[in-house]
Amino acid sequence: MRRLRSVLPIAGAALLAALVVTGCASANATSSIVVASAYVPQPTTPGTTVAYLDIRNNGRADKLISVQTSVGGKVQLRAPMARHAGIMIMRTVPDIPIPANSMTLLNPNSFHLLITGAGAMHDGKDIMLRLTFANAGTFTILALVTNPESGGSSYFLN
Repeated sequence: MRRLRSVLPIAGAALLAALVVTGCASANATSSIVVASAYVPQPTTPGTTVAYLDIRNNGRADKLISVQTSVGGKVQLRAPMARHAGIMIMRTVPDIPIPANSMTLLNPNSFHLLITGAGAMHDGKDIMLRLTFANAGTFTILALVTNPESGGSSYFLN
């Protein structure tokens, strides 16, 4: 019995890691959506940052309709509205279109996620993003928190 108790936490951690790596238990097993990469720049203003993703859709058209983070806060789906004096003006939108059989890049000058009111995020650590799509369902991915100022990744360096 004592030996079983010492193995259970390890087995539980291994199962949790396997679920996260494979898209989590809530992922639709037949989903055609694959997130190729995801990262979040370390906030310069506490609790406020953005998230960038590369989403591959190997099936019919879909749309990203909501996102939640493991560090709390609110996530807004953002889209470009217009360019003014060389600066891209963004607006909040109800969804981000994910065209059929294509790669959608969420980046600084296009669609992306704005995170506000979130808890601490540290360079080199992962946070979880829970993505909900209109057709593919909901699943969880890992996003690396980066610090471009200290040589960490940035969208333009990837």
